[in-house]
Amino acid sequence: MQSNATTVEQYLAELPEDRRSAIQAVREVILRNLDKNYEEGVQYGMIGYYVPHRVFPAGYHCDPKQPLCFAGIASQKSHMSLYLMCVYGNPQHEAWFRQAWKKTGKKLDMGKSCVRFKKVDDLALDVIGESIRRVPAKKYLEHYQAAMQARDERTAAKKAGAKAKARVAKKAGVKKATGRRR
Repeated sequence: MQSNATTVEQYLAELPEDRRSAIQAVREVILRNLDKNYEEGVQYGMIGYYVPHRVFPAGYHCDPKQPLCFAGIASQKSHMSLYLMCVYGNPQHEAWFRQAWKKTGKKLDMGKSCVRFKKVDDLALDVIGESIRRVPAKKYLEHYQAAMQARDERTAAKKAGAKAKARVAKKAGVKKATGRRR
C-alpha cells in the first residue's frame, strides 16, 4: 500500500511495530552497504534509495524530475517488499543473487525486482547487503545508460525498418491498409 509519508521517519512511524522492526532491519543492512553517491528518502510511496540529481542530473528516463531509483522497501497489504533495481535487468547480477540466496537455504519469493517477505527471518540479509555493496552508483549508472542506449538503438532500428518497408510497398504500388495494388 502506497504511503503519503514525505520522510523516512514518517513512513516508519505509520507502520505496525512488527513491520516497522522488519523494515528497519532491512533498512540498516542497506544503509551499511550503500555507496555514498546514493541517497535515502521517500520515493513512489515507499522508502527509496536512488541516484540523486547532483550525481545524475538526467534523472529517471520515464520522469526526469525523479532521481534514478536503485532500491526500495515497502509495506504492502499482505507482505513487505524489497525492490532491487540492481538485480532487475542485469542477468549476471541476478544469477549471482539467486545463487547466493539459494546457498542460504532460505526460500526466495521474487518477481522481476521485488523480493517479497512476511518477516525479516525470511530474508538472507547478508545476500541483500552484498547485493547492494556490489553495485556502487557509478557502476549502476554505467549499466543503466548502456541499457537506455541499447533501447534507443532498437527503437531507431524498428523505425528505420518500418520506413524501409513502407518505401518498398510504395514502389510496388501496394496500398498500406489493404495490401492491394493501386
